[in-house]
Amino acid sequence: MSPPIIQIKDVSIALSGNEILKRVSLDVAEGNYVSVIGPNGAGKTTLIKCIAGIYTDWNGSISISGKSFSDYSSKDLAKQQSYVPQAEGRASPLTVEDFVTMGRYPHLSPFTTLKSEDYAAIDDAIKRTALQPFRNRKLNTLSGGERQMAFIAAALAQKSKILLLDEPSTFLDYRHQASVASILRSACRDDGKTIIAVHHDINTAVASSDRICAIKDGAVIYHGSPKEIVKADTLREIYETGFTITPSSQHPLPLVTSGDLL
Repeated sequence: MSPPIIQIKDVSIALSGNEILKRVSLDVAEGNYVSVIGPNGAGKTTLIKCIAGIYTDWNGSISISGKSFSDYSSKDLAKQQSYVPQAEGRASPLTVEDFVTMGRYPHLSPFTTLKSEDYAAIDDAIKRTALQPFRNRKLNTLSGGERQMAFIAAALAQKSKILLLDEPSTFLDYRHQASVASILRSACRDDGKTIIAVHHDINTAVASSDRICAIKDGAVIYHGSPKEIVKADTLREIYETGFTITPSSQHPLPLVTSGDLL
């Protein structure tokens, strides 16, 4: 059995004097889609940022592809994994094509020009995210959903083994949520990418994932299959509120609704 592509052991971090993560350990198998869920302030985004290398002042250990995090240069780490932040109001005066091209930076040397494989990666990423009509548009003229697609396209163009996403569909309308879910499923199941994504919506996490990691108060309190987490008692322990579990004829797993139905 091959070792996990990501190994996190006893990772703790404090921000502004507050302990956010408390000895978090997590193994992620190559090619798996792992959703990270939990209440607000649980430490989900902090965990993703630790794995992505945005936060570095943590204790414990993180290994990527069997190699210690500290042994990677920033460029080599970017060849292993790419990061998509939350869909907030961020924008850029760059065009979509120029922004997606920036995803190729780990594969380029200073003063070198793009090669055929770079153009191919850029074209493929733009096509897969349906951004061809916006290719020459500036990001600051796009809708929030279109901008989020551009961030995902840049991550795909990076051609890394691992995609790290922080609430990739939050604030998006239903059409863009469905598009993001389809793109990520394809990247995982067709391309063999490993995905760790923070999800706010439990049903999205259950429908997308091979494994689910639940974090509460900075600690992992559940790591297992989507099937096992879809239980009212388990979800109540995580979120401290009631849930209704409704069987669905269209999905293999039931749908989750917050609140107890009378």
